[in-house]
Amino acid sequence: MLLTEKQIDFMGVRKIAGIGSIVLIIVSIVSLALNSLEFGLDFTSGTSVRLSYSEAVVVQDVNQTLRDNGYEDAVVVTFGSDRDIRILLPVDETVAIGEQAAQAVIVGESIAELLQSSSGSEISLLGSDYVSAKVGGELVESGGIGMLVALAIIMVYIAMRFQFKFSVGAVVALAHDLIITLGIFSLFRIEFNLNTLAALLAIIGYSLNDTIVVSDRIRENFRRLRKGTPLEMVNTSLNQTLSRTLITSLTTLLVLFSILFIGGESTQGFAVALIIGVVIGTYSSIYIASNVILYMNVTREDLMLPVKEGAELDDIP
Repeated sequence: MLLTEKQIDFMGVRKIAGIGSIVLIIVSIVSLALNSLEFGLDFTSGTSVRLSYSEAVVVQDVNQTLRDNGYEDAVVVTFGSDRDIRILLPVDETVAIGEQAAQAVIVGESIAELLQSSSGSEISLLGSDYVSAKVGGELVESGGIGMLVALAIIMVYIAMRFQFKFSVGAVVALAHDLIITLGIFSLFRIEFNLNTLAALLAIIGYSLNDTIVVSDRIRENFRRLRKGTPLEMVNTSLNQTLSRTLITSLTTLLVLFSILFIGGESTQGFAVALIIGVVIGTYSSIYIASNVILYMNVTREDLMLPVKEGAELDDIP
């Protein structure tokens, strides 16, 4: 029965998959060490100008107007609705540190007047702020600590619900997903902002859910099936959860690609990070988490329910 249920020999290529993952992780770490991340204005210093239009905004037209008037480095994104935009400008190095907040107000008023003169819509200046590099550093630190705390809590939860070897596999898979996602952002110089940081935390939740489903089936089969090696039972479990994994991943990707193409520039980083995370997370729940528990020599005894003391006496009439 065990062999007839098995359709794809996932674990037959586990060593190749493991080597591939190690290579990707090394490339990601090297890229992060050499190139770091392309931090957006949320994490670096600069000016943020928020404007509201009386009609829907054509972001391309706003970008073109700014470039034609000397703001080549400006980044325009929509937020809230299609009538509100945020313009991000890098810090002006010629302005003294103590005068940067006042300069941000002046820049905001100048940009509002400039865009008003070239637009038929009524434009309101919602605010113009200076974002300091110190705030960005605190955001990076807080985000990193948040991810480490999340991984630690997840490890404790999986160890309590399943078994310690499963918790190690789950955390290794999550770390694998985060490192490779960050590595892709670093390698291709994709802007990393607060939306991307939120996406990384969402990746942890998505990948964990997938890993728990697979782990639950592995535990069930270890207890239910009396024959077969651990490798065969893991393979069987992966095949039994394959349809659920693919359906969940594909439906999630449909939504994310919709956000990527029609959601505007403000959500592109979020969508790209989650698309990468979903693909890598689906792969890691099959080849990383399961691979780790096999290398840690999980056995049927590890997962058997403890026998209650005196249970044999209870069965005696």
